[in-house]
This record gives sequence, structure tokens and C-alpha cells, in this order.
Amino acid sequence: MTVRFFHTSDWHLGQYFYNHSRQYEHEQFLAWLITQIQEKQPDALLIAGDIFDVINPASSAQKQLYQFLADAHAVAPHMQTLMIAGNHDSGYRIEQVEPLLAKYNAKTVGVLHKNQDGQIDLDRLLIPIYDEQQNIVAWCLSLPFLRPSEITGINDQTTDHHNAIAYLHQELIAAAKARKTEDQALILMSHAHMQGGETSDSERPIIIGNEEALSTNLFDDVIDYVALGHLHKPQKVGQEHIRYSGSPIPLSFSEINYKHQVVEVEINPHAKDEKRFKFEALSIPRCVQLHKIKGELTEVFNKLKTLPLGEIENIDQREYVDIEYHTHTPPQPNLRHLLEEALPPNRYRLVRISRQYQVTGEMLEQAHHINLEPPTPEKLFQQIWQKQGYSEDTDVWKDFMSLVDEAKKSLEDDVEA
Repeated sequence: MTVRFFHTSDWHLGQYFYNHSRQYEHEQFLAWLITQIQEKQPDALLIAGDIFDVINPASSAQKQLYQFLADAHAVAPHMQTLMIAGNHDSGYRIEQVEPLLAKYNAKTVGVLHKNQDGQIDLDRLLIPIYDEQQNIVAWCLSLPFLRPSEITGINDQTTDHHNAIAYLHQELIAAAKARKTEDQALILMSHAHMQGGETSDSERPIIIGNEEALSTNLFDDVIDYVALGHLHKPQKVGQEHIRYSGSPIPLSFSEINYKHQVVEVEINPHAKDEKRFKFEALSIPRCVQLHKIKGELTEVFNKLKTLPLGEIENIDQREYVDIEYHTHTPPQPNLRHLLEEALPPNRYRLVRISRQYQVTGEMLEQAHHINLEPPTPEKLFQQIWQKQGYSEDTDVWKDFMSLVDEAKKSLEDDVEA
């Protein structure tokens, strides 16, 4: 039996981008996704974490999610929506609405639960996926973002975070193997940072202490597809069937060139290896453009003049501009006003201006002669005194040295005490 599903993640509903709401952009993405669901009629939609941007999302962000679930269920009643919590989400919060989710054929795994014997309840993590005839065509091994406090100390094999993650994967995959039939596929959905994944500057670090990113060796060969969340760039990790779907909209200027997508996956357990797994990237149209302008100030002003013209009435639909200018002198006080004046009117939102100092040959030469020894109080006082333009004053110097001696004596007394 064949199973078809969509893989998406990192929606970050409710995000504010430099104090600008992304609600319009998310509305456009969700409307586009509803159209894809209506046309393709997948068996399942997998959302691999970071559904919301913050642990306590605004009511408008929650409304967006629940309205989407209602709309998706209306156009594809048999489709299941399976969600896991990411590091931005509150796992307990998204599990609290299970009765509501059930009405829309949706299910979420926010946190790990334990049985009466203190072991992890694996049954809650193994979710069956059905086709239109209500046959089980796949099992989804659902692993939310794993916090150390949830998985360490369960037994002798979970003494630290690294061992606990390996143990949990082994136990869950073993349970899935025992449950599946030859006609059923195994899909693992996880919110994690995998080794070899390419990051952007908008992803909140989730590696605890000095823990390294996770290895794909955690995934047994029996797993037909690994649906990952956390990294915002769509990418495979090592093998074609281990993939990040990426975020649906750019969440920082470092993501301007990302090809945002939802991954459509089809798995036929009976097919040979090369035909067993197929996927297609469904490109998400970008409704609000981002522009990063870099260079010396003259170059920046020239580039601003070349931006497309044409007013955009709704401010939430106006394009974002980030300016990084290079200089070796302080900026003039009204620079922001001049830059805004240079932009075509009523089309852009200038959200950030940053300055990068240029290093000249003279600066490099001076750097070679910098004394890296830590300055003494006497040297610091002398430098500041001279910088203020004061002439040498013996009485002032004696007073300062007297204060230094008192401070040293006070420190010595503290140490002896």
C-alpha cells in the first residue's frame, strides 16, 4: 500500500520581524497550502515543530492554526494532520487542545509521557496513518524537541542527554518494527539539529552545553523517511530520505535566497529501493520580498534608486529592506532620514541599518603597536587625565595614588579576613 503525505515545519506563527507582524505572510502561505491539500489529497500532513514563534503565542497566532486545521479538514476530510512541538513551542500547551484537534482529524505530540513504571510511553509516540479506506498505510514515529530533563535518568542507559537520545530512538524504532506489517511504511518525525545541516542566523540554538548535533546513525535502515524540523533551509542530510522541509517564509535576511517549500512524499513499501521513495518540492510563492543592500554609502544610495517603484497601500505587504554600509568615519546624525528619503515612497519598510567599519592600512599599522598588557590604574588615570587636556598636577597625582593605596589595603584586609 502506498502512502502520500506533505512534510512541513517551522511555521513560527505569530513571529514579529523587527517589530513588524508576519500575519499577512502566514495567511498567504496557509491559503496556498490549503489549495495544495485540496488538489493533492494527501493521506497526512506532518508539521515537524516550531508551529508557533514563542511559547506563549498571541491569540491571533493560535486562531491562525485552528482556522487552518478546520479549513484543511473541510477540503480533505480523510487527511490526518500530525504535529510535534519544537524548541519554540510549549509542548504542554499544544497538547491541551487534543479534543479540539480530534474534531479536525489532527493529533499532536508535545512532550514525552511516562507509564506507571516510570518508562516512556512509546504508544503515544507511534501514530498510525490511514488511507481513504481506513487501512493503516504507515506509522509515524513522533519525537518532539527532547529536553534533557524529560529523557535523562530513566534507567542505567539514560545517564546523560546523548545516551538518552540514542536509547529513546532504539526503543521507539524497535517498537515500530514489532508493530508494522510488510505493507506499511515507517516515517520518523523529529525536531532536532542533525550533523551536516546548514543553519541560518534565525535558528535558536538547541544544543545543550557542549553536546554535538545528532548523528543520522540514530535512524535505522528500516525508516522509509525522516521528516525533520528546526533548520530553516530545505535540505537533505546525508541521504535523500532524511530531509528538512525548511520554513515557509524567510525568518531572517540570511534566508533571502532560500527556496521555501513543502515536501510531497510518496512511499511504496513493496517497490524496489530506487522506486520505494519519491518526493517533490512544492515551491511556496513569496508574497513579501526582502532586500539586503550592502556597500559604501554612495553605493548604497545608488542601489536604493534602482529598487522597483510602485506604491503598496497595505503596510503589512510592503517589502523589507536591510542596509549594511561600510565606512571608516562616524555617520552623519540624519542618516536614517536620508536613507528613507532615498527609498521609493510607500513601498518599503526600512527595518535595519548596520555599520561596518572599514579597516585602513593606517589602522592595521597602529594595531601592530598596541600594547596588549593590561593597564594599571596609574596608567589609566594618566591617559584619561591627558585626554581631557589637563596639565600635570603633582597634588592631584598624590591624591590619586593615596586612593589607590587605600583600595589595595582594603583588598588585602578582605583576603586576610
